[in-house]
Amino acid sequence: MTNQSDSAEDQIRLFEAMYSARAMRWLKPDPVPPQLIARILEAATQAPSAGNKQNWLFVVVYDAEQRRRIGEIYAKVSRWVRERYQHQSRPEHVSQEQHDRMMKGGVHLHEHMGDAPVLLIPCLRLTSAELPSEIPADVQSAMKEASPWTAGASIYPAVQNVILACRALGLGTVLTTNHTVAEEEIKAVLNLPPDIRTFALMPIGYPMRGFGPVKRRPVAEVAVLDRYGSPFSGN
Repeated sequence: MTNQSDSAEDQIRLFEAMYSARAMRWLKPDPVPPQLIARILEAATQAPSAGNKQNWLFVVVYDAEQRRRIGEIYAKVSRWVRERYQHQSRPEHVSQEQHDRMMKGGVHLHEHMGDAPVLLIPCLRLTSAELPSEIPADVQSAMKEASPWTAGASIYPAVQNVILACRALGLGTVLTTNHTVAEEEIKAVLNLPPDIRTFALMPIGYPMRGFGPVKRRPVAEVAVLDRYGSPFSGN
């Protein structure tokens, strides 16, 4: 079993975590102490949420049979998702070697999700928005149409905190959403009530491979100043 010190001096700095928290799809079977998962969940709950409602629910799965059932559902759905990726062209900024390595890691995760020592499923309790009559009907309609995106804003900051906390503690994880294609099957396994929806499935464990640095497109290629077509230089 891998030992991970808990002392403050062994914690890495924030920007080091962000720049080295690679998507970890190859994880060791070594058990992860519940105390570390508790620290990760504590970090998750420090994230902001709409209206500070904190309507999140974090399902931690240690049980081997539960992990197996979730892994089977994930593998089934991922085979369909993989067909989509295989019919897409390789991004120009990614080399063929990098693309092949990413696809290999994806297939490994598809087939071994249930082998991760811990599965974390961040969820959100969805409540119907009560819109007062003072809001015009067309605006109400637009607000309801935007609800899937506004709901995500109350859970994905917590997911990012999970990623960074895992990195700080020497653990690997990755954000994946393939399972949502079979949402009702996953909810049945977890016995989730109708008003709770899953937003991510995150395997957590000690990584087989090293952390970072991550490879990303330059800021100049993905940021604009004031309006589309006006590059942001940062100078």
